Amino acid sequence: MKETDIIDNNLEQSQESTQAPNVCSLDQLTEIHEAGNALVSVLRNVADGDLVGEIVANALKLLRDQTNRGDLKLIDKAFKELRYGLKIFAPYRDVRKVSIFGSARTPETAPDYQSAVEFGRKMADAGWMVITGAGGGIMAAGHGGAGPDPSFGLAIRLPFEQKTNEFIEGNPKLITFKYFFTRKLMFVRSSHAIVCYPGGFGTMDEGFEVLTLVQTGKSVPIPIVFVDAPGHDFWQGWQHYVTNHLLARKLISPADLSLYKITDDVDTAVAEVRHFYSNYHSLRYHRDDVIFRLHRKPTAAQLAEINEKFGEIKVKGEFRATDSALPVEVDEPALEAMPRLVFAFNRRDHGRLRQLIDFLNDLPA
Repeated sequence: MKETDIIDNNLEQSQESTQAPNVCSLDQLTEIHEAGNALVSVLRNVADGDLVGEIVANALKLLRDQTNRGDLKLIDKAFKELRYGLKIFAPYRDVRKVSIFGSARTPETAPDYQSAVEFGRKMADAGWMVITGAGGGIMAAGHGGAGPDPSFGLAIRLPFEQKTNEFIEGNPKLITFKYFFTRKLMFVRSSHAIVCYPGGFGTMDEGFEVLTLVQTGKSVPIPIVFVDAPGHDFWQGWQHYVTNHLLARKLISPADLSLYKITDDVDTAVAEVRHFYSNYHSLRYHRDDVIFRLHRKPTAAQLAEINEKFGEIKVKGEFRATDSALPVEVDEPALEAMPRLVFAFNRRDHGRLRQLIDFLNDLPA
């Protein structure tokens, strides 16, 4: 591990030119540097201590950088929120979860509300956990349908509108955030599927952000479903904008439309989420390769068809199937026995990558 390196070659010059109050002196920084290196040395002997040591080192460098106190408060609070959120989710790491987004203003009598209740209930019955923003409207509907045990609430402090719903209030899986960015990160990192009901700016923001993360490969592929109440057309209007302005002007590719599904039927939404994991399990990147973990290994004929239909998304070699984990996956023993599909992905065509996942899921059992 590298040393904390709190003091750099420019430190003395920085100290000489800065006379602001409450700035650490060179002697103080030297003392902190030595203490930091001693702590990092101890951390080397602890599991994952190398990464904790980097966190400590970067935190101490904030003193060297003379970081503004307001910025220090932001970093401190964001770090606390992320640490606590990860702690709450950790016991449920291996349970599939779906995040439900939608308007906090949707009344209980609205068809959208009743649809979200039914969706939450059916996903919980299928063994999934449900995450919402913990407020009213669609968020309350998702929690009300699922019930408290499989529910997570990621609340946000707002001066208006955001009151914790009765279904998640007092639940130990309720987390309250100050910052939207930490809350969004926890939503996406913890979810295996995203479902959006009609909503305002917040729902649009969350839906487009998830699409952006998946389209650019900053998030692993997940099912994204936009759900209307039966006979309603909120998302069809949104689709008109996407196809007639984004796609028509070549701001997105035709394959990007495969990243999501629009439906007004709850059972179709449930099937879309569950079918995504019917053969595909997860993926992992290693150097040039993407490694798909599967429940069923493709046959030789199916592998040949994959090479023919999806050859343009690999940069070299062929699609290849294995019976078990690759050596790089030694840290995930629970997935060791699953077959793999491995290829050198171009890291660009994520819409086509989603189409490949659909192809694999549709293969005969």
